[in-house]
Amino acid sequence: MKKETKEKVVSIGTNILITIGVLGFVAIAIAAGNAIQLLKYTPLGGKTKYKKYEINRNIKRLLERGLLQIIEDKHNKYIEVTARGRKIILKYELEGLAKDKPKKWDKKYRVVIFDISEQRRKTRDNLRNILRSFGFIQLQGSVWVYPYHCQEIIELLKKYLKLNQEVIYMTVDSIENDEWLLEKFKLK
Repeated sequence: MKKETKEKVVSIGTNILITIGVLGFVAIAIAAGNAIQLLKYTPLGGKTKYKKYEINRNIKRLLERGLLQIIEDKHNKYIEVTARGRKIILKYELEGLAKDKPKKWDKKYRVVIFDISEQRRKTRDNLRNILRSFGFIQLQGSVWVYPYHCQEIIELLKKYLKLNQEVIYMTVDSIENDEWLLEKFKLK
């Protein structure tokens, strides 16, 4: 597969996943099995560079990969994003926010603290891994620091990991003995 074609397929799949994620779900007309009726009212439908068969093929792939699922009630069928699909959307959103790093540091630290019970250990480990991958540095077991504004990222993490009161975001002016942090963040 040509690189350009492969990138186009990934782009279509990503856009479909994010669009359905934003809408919550998309109705499918029972009579028109593979026609995604509501997509015509989104950025994917109407006047778009994507053809209907490309959208349908990518939806089928997303269903096969377990990123989307079909839900049925008495009258309708719906496509919605699965938990696995939400994690991929989070990854795309975080990658987009990661690119928005400011060029100049405002001399403030962003501190994230959390207290997540042992029953939710997997969620706690996921949060740690995501914070680490984004560039946060661990000060103590559940205290992480980052030098740039990242409240949107923390709000996204709280939403997708279903954490509310367990995570606190703070902006602080100074941290005692922070020379090692300045070196780690390459701010010195």
